[in-house]
Amino acid sequence: MTHDIAIVTGAGRGFGLALTAALAARGTTVLATGRDADRLRAATADLAGVLAVPGDVTDPDHRAELVAAAERLGGLDLLVHNAGELGPSPLPPLAALPLDALRAVHETTVVAALGLTQLALPLLRAAAAPAIVTLSSDAAVEAYAGWGGYGCAKAALDHLAAVLAVEEPGVRVYAVDPGDMRTAMHQRAFPGEDISDRPEPRTAVPAFLRLLDERPPGGRYRAADLRAVTS
Repeated sequence: MTHDIAIVTGAGRGFGLALTAALAARGTTVLATGRDADRLRAATADLAGVLAVPGDVTDPDHRAELVAAAERLGGLDLLVHNAGELGPSPLPPLAALPLDALRAVHETTVVAALGLTQLALPLLRAAAAPAIVTLSSDAAVEAYAGWGGYGCAKAALDHLAAVLAVEEPGVRVYAVDPGDMRTAMHQRAFPGEDISDRPEPRTAVPAFLRLLDERPPGGRYRAADLRAVTS
């Protein structure tokens, strides 16, 4: 189905931008947010139906600004939690992970996502077919050396989505693992390495759109599985 109004966090580049462009092409009005105002505005300038609302999702005032903007537009049908934080690069083992860095990863990935969700829920509950999508990762379920900080934040976000789906039965809540992608964050995880063999972020978009169109039960999904079914 087509969602009329959406909020997408981390929309200035990578997967967030690819999904924003795809939603806009389907007629959705997208409130796109990201920390780098110049990059966000430049990336979305030519996308009809996309409104750039730059800011940091860890800022409560910015979260309130996003929801207020959606309310002025008439409501909210879709909330996409794409913003995340990798942590230090190169990725350190847990024995050397600075605790302040771990807090920052969780603040962006988990705490800010819940904070925005709490503010957005009244609008979502009033929508005809509301959905929340959180960006997951295989690092949330697999034990990769160096990925402990990022992985435990994604695991927490997965569980948050699972519980929210139980508590809010009128809202479809999906955690989706897009798989490896050729993004700036992924490059930071592998400094100095060639990651050109990873697929472009846009290749994961159809799997996300399929969830929104078909609305299966809430839960955790892998983009690779969704693509395999449709190929």
